[in-house]
Amino acid sequence: MSHRFPDQLLAQITALHQEIATEASNIHAEWKIPHGHPAISSLENLAAYLALRRHDLSDLQPALAAHGLSTLGRSEAHVLASLQALEASLSRIAGVAGPDYPHHATIQKGHRALQTAQSRFFGADVLGTSTRIMVTLPSEAATDQVLIHRLIKEGMTCARINCSHDTAETWRAMADLVRAEAKAQGRECRILMDIGGPKCRIETVHIAEHQRLQRGDRFVMVRTLAQALPTDDVIATINFPDILDQLEPGAEVWINDGKIGTRVVTAGGGRVELELHSARSKGERLRPEKGVNFPDTELHLDPLTEKDLADLAAVSEIADVIGFSFVQRPNDIVRLYAELHRRRPELTAWPLILKIETPLAVRNLPKLIVEGVLRGPLAVMIARGDLAVELGFARLSEIQEEIMWLCEAAQVPVVWATQVLETLVSEGMPTRAEATDAAMSQRAECVMLNKGPFLPEAVRFLADVLHRMDRHQSKKVARLGALHSW
Repeated sequence: MSHRFPDQLLAQITALHQEIATEASNIHAEWKIPHGHPAISSLENLAAYLALRRHDLSDLQPALAAHGLSTLGRSEAHVLASLQALEASLSRIAGVAGPDYPHHATIQKGHRALQTAQSRFFGADVLGTSTRIMVTLPSEAATDQVLIHRLIKEGMTCARINCSHDTAETWRAMADLVRAEAKAQGRECRILMDIGGPKCRIETVHIAEHQRLQRGDRFVMVRTLAQALPTDDVIATINFPDILDQLEPGAEVWINDGKIGTRVVTAGGGRVELELHSARSKGERLRPEKGVNFPDTELHLDPLTEKDLADLAAVSEIADVIGFSFVQRPNDIVRLYAELHRRRPELTAWPLILKIETPLAVRNLPKLIVEGVLRGPLAVMIARGDLAVELGFARLSEIQEEIMWLCEAAQVPVVWATQVLETLVSEGMPTRAEATDAAMSQRAECVMLNKGPFLPEAVRFLADVLHRMDRHQSKKVARLGALHSW
C-alpha cells in the first residue's frame, strides 16, 4: 500500500461520497417509497449501505487508518453521515474548505431506532444487557408455572411458541401463563408465534429394519408408492410430493439437518433416484419426520400451508409478534398480510419476524426488508439450521455476519437462532464451541434458545455470557474497557 497524502485521500472520499449518494438515490427511487412514510429514513440508509458495499474499500481503509481516521468499518447505521464526517476531517487535515461535521443526533438516530425496535419485538431490558433472550416453550409450559417463573426470573423477555407443535388451546394456555407470570414479577414478556410454513419432511420410509445407508448407496423418493419399482430396496415419500417434479439430475438433496447428503441421479415419472455422497462412516438411518432441503433448487411452494391458514385464526388473537417461516419473496409478505387482515381487519400493522432459511431469501433480503417495513414493524431471524444446510456450513459463517450488517443498516433487529447452547439445554453442560457461539450472539438484538430440560440454567448461563461480552463489544465495535485478567 503506497502512502497517500490527506489531499489525495480527500479527493477519493469526496468522489466516493458523491457516487454513493447518487447510487443510493437511484436504489431508493426503485423502491417507490410513499412520501412521508415513517420508514423512509431507515430505507434511505439501507439504500446508502447497499450502494457503499458495491465498492471495494479494502485498499482505502489502511490509508485512512494511517492518518488516525475512520475506516468506515462501523458505518452501517449512518452511512452518508459517516462519509460526511470523514470528508470533514480530511478537509481540515488538508487545510481546505470542506463540509461541516454531521450533528451528533444524526449519527445516533439509527442506533436509537434500532433500540426502539428491539424493545418492541423482544421486550424491555431486564438484565442490563444489550441483547434480549428468547426461549422456545416446550409443551409443558402450558401448565408448568414453576418453569415459566424461572425462565422469566432468569431473563427471558420473549417466549416463542412453535405452531408446528401442540394445539391452539395449548398455545393460549402458554401465552396466558407467560403473561400472568411476567405481570406478577413486574416484567414484560412478548409472545412470538412461529407459523410452520412449507417445511419439507420425509413422510414414510420403506426399508429393512435397522438398515443404515452408506456413501454410494442409492434410494428413491416417490410421489406415491405406485411409482416405486419391485427392484427398489429403499423407498421414501415426502409431505410435499410436487417438489419431486422440480428436481433435475445433479441437484443436491440434504436430509436430517444436513446429516445425509445426496445427489439426484435420475428424475421423472413421479420418482427421483438419489445417491448418498455424505454420511458418517457408520452410516445413517433414513427416518420419517426428518427435514429435507433442496439447496440448489428454487422451489415454488405456497408460503402458507393449509395448516398455517387454519392456525392464523388463533395466532392473530394470541401473538404479540408473528414469525414467518420460509419466506422467500416480497409477495409472500403481501400474502401473509392479506390473510391476517382477513382475520383481524381492525389491525393495520403486525410486528413480523422474517425467518431467513433459504438462498433465495438471502438474495431477496433487501426487497423483503423493504416490503416488510412498508407494512409494519419488522425483524429478521437468522435461522441457522436450515440456512447452514441450504448454503453450506462454510458459507453460513460469513452470511450470518452480512445479514446482521444489512439489517442494522435498515434499523431492523436480528434474532440469532438455532442450536445456541444446545448441549447445555439438553444435557446440562455446554461445549466450548457453544460458549464461543453464545458470545458471538451478543452482537444481535436477540438470542433464541430451543426447548430442553435445562432451559432455565441455559438462560442464566447465556445472561452471564451476554453481560461479559457487553464489556468488550458493541456490534462491530471493540470496547476498550480496562482489563483485569493480568
